[in-house]
Amino acid sequence: MSVETQKETLGFQTEVKQLLHLMIHSLYSNKEIFLRELISNASDAVDKLRFEALSKPELLEGGAELKIRVSYDKDAKTVTLEDNGIGMSREDVITHLGTIAKSGTADFMKNLSGDQKKDSHLIGQFGVGFYSAFIVADQVEVFSRRAGLAASEGVHWSSKGEGEFEVATVEKTDRGTRIVLHLKSGEDEFADGWRLRNIIKKYSDHIALPIELPKEQAAAEGEEAPAQEWEVVNRASALWTRPRTEVKDEEYQEFYKHIAHDYENPLSWSHNKVEGKLEYSSLLYVPARAPFDLYQREAPKGLKLYVQRVFVMDQAESFLPLYLRFIKGVVDSNDLSLNVSREILQKDPIIDSMKSALTKRVLDMLEKLAKNEPEQYKGFWKNFGQVMKEGPAEDFANKEKIAGLLRFASTQGEEGEQVVSLAEYLARAKEGQDKIYYLTGETYAQVKNSPHLEVFRKKGIEVLLLTDRIDEWLMSYLSEFDSKSFVDVARGDLDLGNLDSEEEKKEAEEVAKAKEGLVERIKTALGDAVSEVRVSHRLTDSPAILAIGEQDLGMQMRQILEASGQKVPDSKPIFEFNPAHPLIGKLDGEQSEERFGDLSHILFDQAALAAGDSLKDPAAYVRRLNKLLVELSV
Repeated sequence: MSVETQKETLGFQTEVKQLLHLMIHSLYSNKEIFLRELISNASDAVDKLRFEALSKPELLEGGAELKIRVSYDKDAKTVTLEDNGIGMSREDVITHLGTIAKSGTADFMKNLSGDQKKDSHLIGQFGVGFYSAFIVADQVEVFSRRAGLAASEGVHWSSKGEGEFEVATVEKTDRGTRIVLHLKSGEDEFADGWRLRNIIKKYSDHIALPIELPKEQAAAEGEEAPAQEWEVVNRASALWTRPRTEVKDEEYQEFYKHIAHDYENPLSWSHNKVEGKLEYSSLLYVPARAPFDLYQREAPKGLKLYVQRVFVMDQAESFLPLYLRFIKGVVDSNDLSLNVSREILQKDPIIDSMKSALTKRVLDMLEKLAKNEPEQYKGFWKNFGQVMKEGPAEDFANKEKIAGLLRFASTQGEEGEQVVSLAEYLARAKEGQDKIYYLTGETYAQVKNSPHLEVFRKKGIEVLLLTDRIDEWLMSYLSEFDSKSFVDVARGDLDLGNLDSEEEKKEAEEVAKAKEGLVERIKTALGDAVSEVRVSHRLTDSPAILAIGEQDLGMQMRQILEASGQKVPDSKPIFEFNPAHPLIGKLDGEQSEERFGDLSHILFDQAALAAGDSLKDPAAYVRRLNKLLVELSV
């Protein structure tokens, strides 16, 4: 072994110690997965070299045949994995193998569920796959040299996974990384060619570069051992370039796990080759569960970009809109130049064409999933529904298509579950109904029991119940679906159109005219607290409600703006009362203006509470209510 210099012992980051403790105590229920993780890392290292060598061909150092080699020594009880990829400098080794960046173990620990089988597979997702080596090894050594550095700048990293590691500078003639696993007692099964071959075929057959194992060969008696020969044990061809008919479902699933660092199979995938004016291949996946950073819009996202099968970029976000940031996959173009950058991607008209086609392909895939696998789609919506609701605002061209994929709770749907599609809503709409009615609010219980729904219950009209924080913002961009306009049942002057008979309309006009005096009295009593007072057509059981002006912000939007520190425009609610309610009858007959004012304010505050709003002056409400209770008890 080369002479070691600049040797130092360093401590692991605290989070790494926690992770190693889990590894050493067999977090993995399926130990063989360590090889998948290490091969995946080696594949990434080779991809990075390919990309950097586009502008610096000297990095290849005359060795342009890129590959991964896996070998073993039964007597020494070791497994060695070697790649001739980008390699690491001393600083890289200390950074990447001593700490966990970005997602880190804090997120990893937070996501542990206590189910050993599920927890074991979180490793790759959190970018800490290297540490899986300690599942089967009690000592791990890494020899690496970054491409472009001198042979004297090789680095040797070693650890027994007990809280510290050693780093030393060594001579390393070839670029890349070699990892030597010293197997634990009882893990000898992995120092076996047949076992390693099967693991590679099972998990890494899709890797698009050769993975080699030593050929099994024995020397004839009395002869020297033959020179070591190697054989490729995986297909070593880019999976997305193969015809769909030749790719098995299991291969698609394993490839997804490799690129997404996920342990679950995807819900769906779409593999296509486009020829003609534009030429590119795409393989797109819908995950079964949400990543931990789904709601961090600035988090890394996008497809893996290849140009003529050469890896170029890991997270090319220009090919799909932001609301589809959960989609994983690969796009391989023949029409882009190999020196493409993120800045160039943003300005290239070819990208716009590809983005439009890929977006449509994803939406078609989701439509198919919703139609053919409704239970699967339910799970998809639970995980990604709120992100999909960003779509109508971001993607005007596909607004109708996205709207068809949305799911809502409703007065006729399952208890609180967002399962009703707009198509289902319209299919069971009342005869003559030309509107889609909805109500937004903070909680399902609040909107389900809202007084605004009373007339709809009476007439058997279904109303969509929207309780996600994003819903009011969504509806400001979603004006209609299938030529039917959306109506917020808490906004403006409710008009049920053909759903009200001529007799009902005439009666409502007569009642409104008869109560003009009461309207004026209440308006005077409430003063600046309201923008308008009117007789309600919405109520059957409650005495009063507050409606929102046609152009005013609803409660959800006000809260979003306030939380972001933006100034919220002033607006006052509309007070509507039910002329048939006994309380309104008593109010109408009240002679004392002081008492009339107190009762009007109590009804106003109760209507605000029923709408889920907070009272501007709770003490005044309590004082008026107590005063009324004392009077009633006398």
